[in-house]
Amino acid sequence: MPGAGMRNRSADINRELYRCHADMCKVLSHPTRLEILNHLREEEVSVSDLAERLEIAIGNLSQHLNMMKQRRVLISRKEKNSVYYRLANPKLLKAFDLIRETLLEQMQREASLLGAWSAHGRAGSARRVSVERRNRGKWRR
Repeated sequence: MPGAGMRNRSADINRELYRCHADMCKVLSHPTRLEILNHLREEEVSVSDLAERLEIAIGNLSQHLNMMKQRRVLISRKEKNSVYYRLANPKLLKAFDLIRETLLEQMQREASLLGAWSAHGRAGSARRVSVERRNRGKWRR
């Protein structure tokens, strides 16, 4: 039977894992960082090329890249005057893709519900207008 020391150590490990997990989620919490991940999906890219693809200033991009590197999401290497970035672990893309797929499904479901509601609303208002016209005619007689 594990002792109190073992349970405390396990609890400490879990707390640290939750903290790291939350830090990793911070990477996924900004649209620019999500775009960066997507552009680095297949290949290593230089900072200047990435800035051009994302259409943002290098200074702004560098802040995002540094944050992602500190959280061990990206790895960089320098070659002459260029810095290149790549994903440290492509498994992160599974989480990225799963979240994106879930969001797309929700958006499609909401769009179809909105379309059905909108079609029902138009049909309902057309029926109301028809009944009102019919009723107006009855009152005039």
